[in-house]
Amino acid sequence: MYTIGADIGSVAVKVVLLEDGEWRDGIIVPTGWNPKDSGSEAISAILNQNDLTRAHIARVVSTGYGRNSIECDERITEITCHAKGAKIIFERGGVRFVLDIGGQDSKAISLDEKWNVSDFLMNDKCAAGTGRFLQNMAVMLECELKDFSALPNDIEPHAISSMCTVFAESEIVGLLAQGVDKQALMLGILDSVASRAEGMLRRVGFNSGRSARGVAFTGGASRSINLAELLERRLGVPLLTSEMSQYAGALGAAEIAFREVLSRTRGAG
Repeated sequence: MYTIGADIGSVAVKVVLLEDGEWRDGIIVPTGWNPKDSGSEAISAILNQNDLTRAHIARVVSTGYGRNSIECDERITEITCHAKGAKIIFERGGVRFVLDIGGQDSKAISLDEKWNVSDFLMNDKCAAGTGRFLQNMAVMLECELKDFSALPNDIEPHAISSMCTVFAESEIVGLLAQGVDKQALMLGILDSVASRAEGMLRRVGFNSGRSARGVAFTGGASRSINLAELLERRLGVPLLTSEMSQYAGALGAAEIAFREVLSRTRGAG
């Protein structure tokens, strides 16, 4: 039995294919200007590379800001899907908090002992602290987004006072004119994102005692080693990442699809 989860984000589309509830394949493509086309093309691509057709898929669940743009069997919020995906990826770590930093929004999620969502906070009204903010800052600094994950450890971050994209851009122009080191500014930008993420986590109940086992870090920004290190420094607990972290939402959606089909099958029996 095959199920698909599609996370249609503002920057990237993530699609996961499960076979009998187990990972079969995953694909990530840029969202571009048309989430409907990008989502549909990503699903077609994962079907093609596994020699499958839509008829082979028992259920498709979509999530993400563009979840309403594609044809599917069910649409589920990002909060629920990221919690489910984090459970699959990090359950052995026993974590109780999930931090997701995506392209358009950031999410801090608190989980109970059964990995159900007990509280959450979502920053979806402003680009501050998101991947989009980092993209804008990369343009200002004439570098690429990947450069924010390849910074040396022997420099200190130069503080950035504003998290508003417009004001931050003006501030960075001034600091560059003063001769401030570009890499120190890049670390400062990451540290400002880390500061905002820390605040969100604390507002949903995070404290180092309750979270001694760490915080699960998902979303595209989880690929930044430097950001993870800055977050760990601020939180005082391990920040758990995985090569599957960016797939968390799509994985959770695919898992929900699988459980729904399984439940209906057992009910029919």
